[in-house]
Amino acid sequence: MRAARTLAVTATAFAALGLAAPLATATHGPSSVTVGSSAVQRGGDGIHVNVIPSAVHQGSTLTITVKGCAAGTVSSAAFPTVTLSAPFGGVSSAVARIHNHATPGEHVLTVNCTSPSRVVNQRFRVLAGQGTTGGLGGSLAPSATEMAVGGSLVAATALGGGLFIARRRRMSGAGV
Repeated sequence: MRAARTLAVTATAFAALGLAAPLATATHGPSSVTVGSSAVQRGGDGIHVNVIPSAVHQGSTLTITVKGCAAGTVSSAAFPTVTLSAPFGGVSSAVARIHNHATPGEHVLTVNCTSPSRVVNQRFRVLAGQGTTGGLGGSLAPSATEMAVGGSLVAATALGGGLFIARRRRMSGAGV
């Protein structure tokens, strides 16, 4: 009898591991949008602007790197104005969070360099819908439905455990 239980538990553990293995080894999920970076060099002024990614969801962040601009700001209708960081290796950068209500489609960002005094524009695309909400682990409270399901499962487990103990006590004839 013990060998049969051990075999059943082992088989269940291997089945659970086998079903979870594809999820654990997956590295890239399906995607309908290819997201890359875009770069532009304007009129020989030596200023290079990179926008990473070139297509971003509403509410997500956009990284702008500028080579050849020691100080300045980046602005767009899709995000609030951000200040370029101090240059490191000749490259300044800024991170902008796209508005949740930004209109999907093509947008233009403007890099206003104060040193040297130049203005450079770069296009990027805003995609409809919210991106993933990764990194929130445990910071969101469960919904009322999730609490009801969890409470029901706990109650069913307690009732089943109580019935099992009562039945076992009757079958063995043992007193408390």
